[in-house]
Amino acid sequence: MAKKEKKATSERVPTKHQLSKWQRQMKIRRLVIVAAVVFLVGISSWIGYGFYKDYRNDPLREVVIKVNDVSFNMEYFLDVLDLYTMGVNSTELYYFGDYYAGMAADAIIHAESLRQAAKEELDIEVSADEISAELETRGLPDDKVYRDLIGAMLLEGKVGEHFDPGVNATMEQSHAQVMLLESQEVADEVMAGIEAGGNFTALAEEFACNSSVEGDLGWLPEELMPNTSIGNAAFSLAPGNTSQPIYDATAVKDVGYWLIEVTGAQNETIDAQVMLLGSEAEAEQIKAELASGGNFSALAGNYSQHESKTNGGKLDGLKRGDMGSTAFDQVAFNMTFNQVSEPVKDESVQTTGGYWVVKVIDRGDRQLDEQTRQQLKDKRYNDWLDAWKENSTIENLLDQNKNAWAIDEVLNRRNTQ
Repeated sequence: MAKKEKKATSERVPTKHQLSKWQRQMKIRRLVIVAAVVFLVGISSWIGYGFYKDYRNDPLREVVIKVNDVSFNMEYFLDVLDLYTMGVNSTELYYFGDYYAGMAADAIIHAESLRQAAKEELDIEVSADEISAELETRGLPDDKVYRDLIGAMLLEGKVGEHFDPGVNATMEQSHAQVMLLESQEVADEVMAGIEAGGNFTALAEEFACNSSVEGDLGWLPEELMPNTSIGNAAFSLAPGNTSQPIYDATAVKDVGYWLIEVTGAQNETIDAQVMLLGSEAEAEQIKAELASGGNFSALAGNYSQHESKTNGGKLDGLKRGDMGSTAFDQVAFNMTFNQVSEPVKDESVQTTGGYWVVKVIDRGDRQLDEQTRQQLKDKRYNDWLDAWKENSTIENLLDQNKNAWAIDEVLNRRNTQ
């Protein structure tokens, strides 16, 4: 009995051999666990690196536009490009891709610039609820591109009201007529006609250059005058008076004068030296200098308004139609070699520089009509936003290759839908 009791109460004591075996097993177990942890960490790191590498190499995640501290990636640009070209057929989109890509990029920059400027300078924002309500009203998808588009539209309305001069606003306005003349000589002739009692409108029809600014301007505040030269005259002259000719180096007119010298011909092409001058008087003066031994290339480099001036006016291998000017072709392809043409008037080109003549019909405080009020509001709004952009850091990182890739992606999207 004593023996049985001892057996029941005794504890099993591991032998040295068993203890050593268990210790080895625990050690191996720990090593396996450590190895597994190291392996998993390694796998995670490899997967993470691979994901990061893919992320970095994914063109959709490449930043293509920055407006101060806000960035837009290629995926967002594609969505905007797709939206803004929704009604454009594939052929047109393919051939005019750069134009449409530029339009989409400008839309992104404009919307984000407006959002930042309105918030920072005017404390004006559009709420998420306002955007959601407008999306629902218009039946548009509730995604980021559409939200941004609608948000910019609503924000423009709010900001526009900030610059509204008021429905009943009155301002000093001037009613003026203007004409742009190509040279001092023509201006002197016109002024002589006016002093002799000639009709301003009739003289303008006879002598004025075709210009984006011409004729009767109607009633305008000084802020909306086409340029500073006209504005200063319109608000300084007494009603009924006409200004002296005012030179404007930046004025653009739809007329120019060619001087052409053909130096050789082969088959149906010619080699020539050309100059494009802003007035007949200037062309006559340059022709006289050439007759006195002046160097054509040097004079073209100094005075010509054609892009060939960088090469001294030299244009080799010209075919009919290459210059896009019938007036040019009619003279150049019928000339004797090595003789300078008379000035060739060409109304299919644009040149800069001219003389403004301004007649003030009347001036005084007047209520703004609806059209003028809207123009004034738009100008103030645009001037404000342009000034804000000038003081911002705006980067368009798109180039021709990226634009082409984006166009292909948009076309692929549409082909797979």
